[in-house]
Parts: sequence; C-alpha cells; structure tokens
Amino acid sequence: MIPRHQKLLFGILLLASLVMSVTLWQLRERAHQRLIAGQDSAPTSAPEVAAAEQATLLVASDIDGSMRTQFHSLPLPDDPGSRARAVLGKLLDLYAAPDAAHSVPGGGSSVLQVFLLPVPESAAAASVKPKSAESSSAEFRANKPSAAPREQPQTGPQLAVVNLTGSFADSHPSGIATETLTLLSICGTLHANQPRITQVRFLVNGQTRSTLAGHADLTRAYLAGDAAPAEGMQP
Repeated sequence: MIPRHQKLLFGILLLASLVMSVTLWQLRERAHQRLIAGQDSAPTSAPEVAAAEQATLLVASDIDGSMRTQFHSLPLPDDPGSRARAVLGKLLDLYAAPDAAHSVPGGGSSVLQVFLLPVPESAAAASVKPKSAESSSAEFRANKPSAAPREQPQTGPQLAVVNLTGSFADSHPSGIATETLTLLSICGTLHANQPRITQVRFLVNGQTRSTLAGHADLTRAYLAGDAAPAEGMQP
C-alpha cells in the first residue's frame, strides 16, 4: 500500500516534468525561428576581396646583416597607402615567424597606417634634411582621415609616414644593427613596390619618438632608394 504523501509527491514531480518538457520545447522552437531569421538576413554574396598581385619584399637577415629580395603574392587594395600597409604587414609577419632570420615580434598588425605625402621640391633637392620630425608628425595628425585617405593626383616623389604601434617599438630587440635592418628593410620594401616613395619617416602611435629601441634614429627621414643594397650585401 503506497502512502498518500508519496502519491502526492509523485504527482507533483510528474506535473513538474510535464511543465519542463513544454518549456524546453517552446525554447527550442524559438531558437529555431531565430536561426532561420538569421540565415535569411545574412548577405547572399561574399564581400569583395582585393586581387592578388606580386609584391617585392626586402627581407633582412641577422646572420650576415644583409637584405634579400623575396616575391610574394598578396591581395593588394587600390589605395596606395593601403597597398603600402599591406606589403609592410606581410614583411613584419615574416619577421614574427618562429624561423625568421630577422626575428621581431608583433607581425603585420604593428603597422597602424602608411600615410603618403608629396615631397616639396626644395626637400627633394636637399636630401639631407627634407622635413623636421615635428612637422611630419603634425602634418600626419592634421591630414589623417577618419576612414580612407583623401587621394589627390600625384606625379612627383612621395614621403611615406609609417605609423607603428607602441608595442612593436617597445618589444623590438635592442641594438643598432638589428634596429637599422628593420628600418631599412621597411624603406627598401616601400620603394621596391612604389618607386615614387623616395623618403620614409617613422611615427609611433602617431607621435615622434627618438629611437626605435634605443639606437636607430627615428627623428630623421630615410632615403628609401638607398635602403635597397645589392643582393647579399650589408646595408
């Protein structure tokens, strides 16, 4: 003979099970409807991707202090500044690889932006000191757009302002040789892919910085054409 209180308890448990089953079924139906709605609202076409082109990289080696040419197929956008940033991103990705001959942490995300400016005729003629670091930084901040750079037809030489992250500079191996190799390989890579880039300046988080990691000067303009040495030769 089953006691009355056990029958009552059994009835309560059975009722709770039925309520939970109905609730779970309703939640399942709602989730299914949300999934269908999400699929219906998803874009039907994939976003456009830039066409792959051959990029020339000047890759540094710490073994003999040289830079060697490598060719890589990369998706490169039409905008010149974005193209330069994409090429440098690949270069720094190579340096961040575990087996890199020139090991520098950070990778492609270390390049915040490459901003292209026309080189004044007086600066192009006088290559010693074309523009102060302060004026380059001020012009970069004053003309830096929120979305895409405002492109104007340019036919003359260009100054590339490479804006690096602070974490890249802070974690870069210290030493005049390794710092100089990084800067020269960036300059040479820019010039190899966009020959109108004749000068390069460096900023860190949009600000001027005296050195990269304690040695290589970041207050001067580098002549990009002089940063591409003969194959296997020291810069």
